[in-house]
Amino acid sequence: MNTAPACPQCTLENTYPDASNWVCADCGHEWPQAAALDAEQDAEAVVRDANGNALASGDAVVLIKDLKVKGSSTTLKMGTKVKSIRLVGGDHEVEGKMDAGNFMLKACFLKKV
Repeated sequence: MNTAPACPQCTLENTYPDASNWVCADCGHEWPQAAALDAEQDAEAVVRDANGNALASGDAVVLIKDLKVKGSSTTLKMGTKVKSIRLVGGDHEVEGKMDAGNFMLKACFLKKV
């Protein structure tokens, strides 16, 4: 599995490490490895809702569409308010508590209140 970042110049993923730099084999662009790590951490730090607003732990959000809960007959209805969210890593960035229980949610289905 290739863990090298995509080239910031040509956006192709054919990159490799060379000493303290990343090198793109396609366009020849070189950039420092430390800069790539900082950019990845900054991108992961900001979680945005469906409208592009930045979310933070403790915010209140509303569901923008009905969501079926996998492995259950429960459906989370559009307009349901989730108070005091918590941001976590992974595919489902937001953890929230509702009347139906605790759920991991994707930020693209949420709107900041």
